Amino acid sequence: MTTMLSRPEVVPDAGALEGGFLDRLRAGFAENPRYRLAQNAVTQVTADDVALNRAIVSRTDHTFSQVLDDWSVTNQKASGRCWIFAGLNLLRAGAMRRMNLKDFEFSQTYAHFWDKVERANYFLEAIIQTADRQVDDRSVAYLLDHPVDDGGQWNMFVNLVQKHGVVPKALMPESESSGNTRRMNSILVAALRQGAKSLRDLHARGVTADELRGAKEETLSAVYRIASIHLGTPPDRFEWQWNDKDRGFHRDGLLTPQEFAARYVDVPLDDFVCLVNDPRESSPYGRTFTVEHLGNVVEGGIVKYLNVPIETIKEIAMRTLLDGEPVWFGCDTGKMMRRDLGVWDAKLFDYETLYDTAFVHDKAARLEYHQTLMTHAMLFTGVDVADGQPRRWRVENSWGAENSGRKGFFVMNDNWFDEHMFEIAARRSSLSTELQAALDQEPIVLPAWDPMGSLA
Repeated sequence: MTTMLSRPEVVPDAGALEGGFLDRLRAGFAENPRYRLAQNAVTQVTADDVALNRAIVSRTDHTFSQVLDDWSVTNQKASGRCWIFAGLNLLRAGAMRRMNLKDFEFSQTYAHFWDKVERANYFLEAIIQTADRQVDDRSVAYLLDHPVDDGGQWNMFVNLVQKHGVVPKALMPESESSGNTRRMNSILVAALRQGAKSLRDLHARGVTADELRGAKEETLSAVYRIASIHLGTPPDRFEWQWNDKDRGFHRDGLLTPQEFAARYVDVPLDDFVCLVNDPRESSPYGRTFTVEHLGNVVEGGIVKYLNVPIETIKEIAMRTLLDGEPVWFGCDTGKMMRRDLGVWDAKLFDYETLYDTAFVHDKAARLEYHQTLMTHAMLFTGVDVADGQPRRWRVENSWGAENSGRKGFFVMNDNWFDEHMFEIAARRSSLSTELQAALDQEPIVLPAWDPMGSLA
């Protein structure tokens, strides 16, 4: 005999907030002097000012046993280019050594320009590949929501450098739009969504894939024009000469961006892999992952992660810094962070006492319930090690030097690393034999909307 489970009866207005409950809420707040005191404080100053844990601020030291940086920070301004800035900041350390320079920057605008053009092509190719689906299909809807974002990932940065090279900042400096991307992005999004509709309409009329790619070029031409108007035209060849820090003069002659990269990028980009920490039960350690529709260069390498425990990421990052090389990383930067002080600590703000509310989700639950994801990429340039263990990390940010940490450098206490760090780019050779073998697996494909597909 089969037992049928009855559905709960739906009662009109069931679950509505009723007057008695609201009265109890009002009375409960009014009767508690702690709540009234918190209200008095937070209505006059920010909640973070009230909740700031002064003891943590007082004992957070900005000295480190290993410091690599001897240069000034960069400034991405009002843009989402942190992943490009962090990548180029990693590369510039070796370039400064080779050119005997005290300070140097590669052009972030140059990389940003080509990312816009390449990502437009990547988006339009995805539209062609999904043209047989309904426009409200979840993957199609995701693509239309994110046609040409500013953010990116390490593998996407590598794709740009390997295909388009790099140029000195003087050859393609910042523009108004490079440091304030909102208007440019809105125009590019409009052009790409219009192009997407044209391609889908052509597909509905039965044109071939080759004809669709021919039609795609009209939209790409518009994207190139828009990007050039906002960012400037990228150089294809340039004369390079400079005075070094000892006032010596050097001239390299005429170079392409690819030749300049071959000469002055001493980081073996092909040797780097991405390690991530995703502690969800659905994401096993020791497995590789990729994310559908996450990329920028169609013919470039895919975004590929190897999932490992946070202790593994920490150990490899520490050893890399002790070996004298900075580390590119991605994290959820806004959590427990004080920008003016330049401090991250897992307990920096005592929100639980302020609001009389427990916040108990661990990292896995925060991922599952959309409370965290990677939001920012930066560079580790130092670490403080005691008894073989890291206590705090020195971070080169790309938010400029003014009102941002100690001249743009931040300190990350180690407890924050455990909770809010997600990713590092590491040399394959720094991994154990077992992890190197794991990299060769066919990656699990996560859907485009998975939090591990977020852009730094």
